[in-house]
Amino acid sequence: MSLKELNSYALQALEEAGAEKAEAVITRSEKTEMNLENGALKLIRTTVDHHLRLTALQDQRQGSILLNKIHRQALEPAVKEVMAIAASSAPDPAHDIAAYQPPKIFSKGETTPDLDLMYQRVKAFTQQVAADFPRIVLLNAHLDFTRQTTFFQNSNGVDFTVNQGGYRFAITFSAQEGDSSSSFNNTGFFTLNLDQALLNCGSLRILLDQANQGQAPRKAPGKFIGDVIITPDCLEGFLHSLLGITISDGPLIAGTSPFQHKLNQLVASPCLTLASCPVSPEISSGYFITSDGYEAQNTPIIENGVLKTFLLSQYGANKTGLTRAVNDGGAFVVTPGDQPLAEILKGVKKGLLLNRFSGGAPSPNGDFSGVAKNSFYIEDGAIQYPLSETMIAGNLIALFQSIAAVSQERIDFGSALLPWIYAQGVTISG
Repeated sequence: MSLKELNSYALQALEEAGAEKAEAVITRSEKTEMNLENGALKLIRTTVDHHLRLTALQDQRQGSILLNKIHRQALEPAVKEVMAIAASSAPDPAHDIAAYQPPKIFSKGETTPDLDLMYQRVKAFTQQVAADFPRIVLLNAHLDFTRQTTFFQNSNGVDFTVNQGGYRFAITFSAQEGDSSSSFNNTGFFTLNLDQALLNCGSLRILLDQANQGQAPRKAPGKFIGDVIITPDCLEGFLHSLLGITISDGPLIAGTSPFQHKLNQLVASPCLTLASCPVSPEISSGYFITSDGYEAQNTPIIENGVLKTFLLSQYGANKTGLTRAVNDGGAFVVTPGDQPLAEILKGVKKGLLLNRFSGGAPSPNGDFSGVAKNSFYIEDGAIQYPLSETMIAGNLIALFQSIAAVSQERIDFGSALLPWIYAQGVTISG
C-alpha cells in the first residue's frame, strides 16, 4: 500500500468510525546530512521519518493525534483514540476543516542530493574560513538535503500532494584571540541548489568578518536610551514576536491585541513594508498549503506602515468573525529602503548594531527585555567596538513605529529576505 493509499484508507476509517468531518495528513521526510565538529567531518548519514496526523470532528468536538508508526495495523487503535479524544473534548462551533478545493500536486526543488557536491562545498567552506578568518573557530557546521512529501486529504474532498527538496546549511562559531574567546554565534540559510559557494550565501561572510576583527568585547558606556540597527539575522525573530502578539489567533481571540481594530490603519513606520510570500520565487523554502488545508497565497501584511491583514487560521476566523488569512505567515519579505547601510550607520548618534537577541516572549502590550549578543556599540556614526553581553529593553510596537530607515541591502536566507532596519528609543544598559 502506497503512502497516498494509506492516507486515503485512514481518512475512510475515520468516517466509518463516525467522524462527521475528518482529515488525514501523511508526511515522509528523507534527510541526508553532513556534520563537522571543531573543523572535522564527524557524521554522514541518511534518515527517513514518517508522520501521520489524524483529525476528527463530531458534534462540534475535535480530536487529533500524531503517529510515527505508519502502517495499516496501527490505524485501528489510532482511529479509536482520535474518536475518544473528540468525545471527551469541549464542544466548540469554531472547529472546522478546509472547504473543497480542486486536487493539486505542488513540486519544488531537487529529488535527490548531490553527495559529491555537498562534500566539496563543505570542504571548500572550511578551507575558506581558515584562510580568510584565522580567528574563527567553527564549533559546528551542518549541511543537509531534505526531500519531503506530504499527502493532505479531508472529507470535504481536499486532496493535495506536496513534493519539496532543498539544502539547509547552518554553522555555530566563535572567535578566539590568545586565551580569550567571543560568545558563540550562529546563522544559516536554505537553498534549492548548491550552485554557489556556501560562504557567499546568507549572512555568513558578514558575521564571520565581524567576529574575526579581534577586538575585545567591552561594556556599553552606562545606561542610556539610544538607537538600534537590527540586522537581518535578528530581524526575523522581532517580526515573529510583533505579529504573534498583534495579529495571530491568540491575541485576536482573547481580545488582547493592540491591533484589534487597526486593520487598514497605520500601525508602524511608513518606512516598513512587510509581506508573507510562501509561494514567491524570492523564497526558496516556503510552503504550498496552510496548516488547516488551504492552498497558500502571498499576502502583504504591512504596506508603508498600514496593516493590511490579520494572520488568522480558519479556527481563529470562525472564532472572531474576521477573515481567514491566505497563509500561515512567515516567509517574510521586507521591501528595501532607499539608503545604503553605510549611510544609515552615519546617522546613529549613540546606540548598537544588534546581531543577536536573547530574551523571553514579549508581554501582550509589546514590552520586551533581554540580552544583546554578538553586537556592537555605535557612537557618532561609526562602529566603535564589540559589546560584552548587554541588556536592552523597549516596546516592540513603539520600536516598529520608530523605524527611521530601512537599508537598500538585503540578506537572502532562503526562508526570508530581510534588510537592516534603523529604529530608536531602546534602553541600553552597559
